[in-house]
Amino acid sequence: MREPTAEIRKPQIVQAAFEAIRKNGLPMPSYDLIAKEAGISRQLIRHYFPDPEALMEGVCDHLAAAYRDCLMKGIVAAGQAERLPIFLDFYFNFLSGQGIPKPADDVVYDAMVAIAAALPTVRKNLFDQYTLLQHTIAHEVQISYPALPQTACREIGFLFVALMYGHWKMVASLGFSERYNRITREAVDRLIQSYCQRYDDPDI
Repeated sequence: MREPTAEIRKPQIVQAAFEAIRKNGLPMPSYDLIAKEAGISRQLIRHYFPDPEALMEGVCDHLAAAYRDCLMKGIVAAGQAERLPIFLDFYFNFLSGQGIPKPADDVVYDAMVAIAAALPTVRKNLFDQYTLLQHTIAHEVQISYPALPQTACREIGFLFVALMYGHWKMVASLGFSERYNRITREAVDRLIQSYCQRYDDPDI
């Protein structure tokens, strides 16, 4: 069955908006710039996305989908019950040698966070994305370290998100050396171990 035109055009337009932001950064790209990137008319973009805020939400969803696809590929390839190391390695780009690189989208995420200051729906979309990541990491920590209370796992999840996000702003956006990938990845392990020690020994 032939796909409806909207099911083809909308992802094409969102991808073009993503590329326009990746190449040009802020301010939010104009419909003219997105049209040039997509190779279609400005009027056609307005037809499918009359509201620019909805288009930026589409970019947020596009970003989230890329991570879901990569993580599922990594989990399937690993074929193991303990997924925490896969999640942590992926977010610091240590699965690229296995054909599962972290998406090179940090410039776009930076831009979307800035756009979120003015667009409440984009802000909520990003909030929901990072909250889901926090809870996902907390869940995987709980599986790997069942002695840790849920509160501790949620704290670790939040700290992971903060470390990971800040790390990539420094490395991908500002140009710090990628050798910090290993440093930050190992810092996450030490953070988890510090929680384990704390709950193994109340005096720590």
